[in-house]
Amino acid sequence: MNKIKINIVFGFTVLLLGCVTQLPEIAATLITEKLPHDSDDPAIWVNKKNPEQSIVFGTDKDEINGGVYAFDLDGKIIKEKSITNVSYPNNVDVEYGFKLSDSTKTDIIVFTEREKHQIRLFSVPDMQPLDNGGFKVFEDETEVAMKRPMGISIYKDPITDKVSVIVSRKQGPTANYLYQYELVSDSLGVKANLIRKFGKFSGQKEIEAIAVDDALGYVYYSDEGVGIRKYYANPEKGDEEIALFGSEHFKDDIEGIAIAAYQGNQGFLIVSNQQDHSFNIFKRDDNTFVKTLNLGTIETDGCDVTTEALGDKFPNGLFVSMNDEQDFFYHALDSLKLK
Repeated sequence: MNKIKINIVFGFTVLLLGCVTQLPEIAATLITEKLPHDSDDPAIWVNKKNPEQSIVFGTDKDEINGGVYAFDLDGKIIKEKSITNVSYPNNVDVEYGFKLSDSTKTDIIVFTEREKHQIRLFSVPDMQPLDNGGFKVFEDETEVAMKRPMGISIYKDPITDKVSVIVSRKQGPTANYLYQYELVSDSLGVKANLIRKFGKFSGQKEIEAIAVDDALGYVYYSDEGVGIRKYYANPEKGDEEIALFGSEHFKDDIEGIAIAAYQGNQGFLIVSNQQDHSFNIFKRDDNTFVKTLNLGTIETDGCDVTTEALGDKFPNGLFVSMNDEQDFFYHALDSLKLK
């Protein structure tokens, strides 16, 4: 009898401690409309001329009728800006001022199409394809599993304006897990030229989330079982790993990475702690841990952030995160109290 009482008391104590240590939820400003299948990764395109008309793109994973859906700042789907009939789109990213010719530049969106072993490239906001149906990736691999792209992020060199994409895959080796392709436009159209293979992998789980800090020249990616890896984004600076950090702050899978960039080297990395249903915050300048936040999402994969003002609703920026209920959460950036 005493043993039963002790077990009950112990169980109640553990439950109570769990309640005490549970982080208070920072409620979403709004939640988007639901996607048809399986939400995964968002990317924010800022409309420089009219910020209130900015677009949040979000991938919807399905092998036959997946899509990259466009949402307005009220979380409503913009059908005419959405791309459907895509074969398992995984991650997505945006960039500004890609040079199509000496006189023409356009903003772009890129995303991985896993089941076709390729990446896709469209102009924004007119949503025209620039890739003639897609650019094949990991072509030198012989195993199909090694060819299936997952994560993607764009690097625009602030000095040369060259644009390249860094791509991960569902399975890969312990070295050279990532491939980097330069996007080059000429009279025949746009091409994706392989310029580098790099990146360590622990061999545990997989690598999906990638984020590039254009201004500081770093690429970060989540080696999901061990930590966040940091490299130079510019291939000319070499392929040596700069840092591996953060592992002690995650419960299980390390997922989406968003970079909130402020003046100089100030800002924060926001990283999804997936099975803990929370986000870990690290300083942008030295990558030290700051705090953990509960934003109310479940099993978050991808996330994105902008520090730019997007009208009255998001005057100090916007953080968007995937929620495992076929939707995305919008948080006014100041609600995260990063600064």
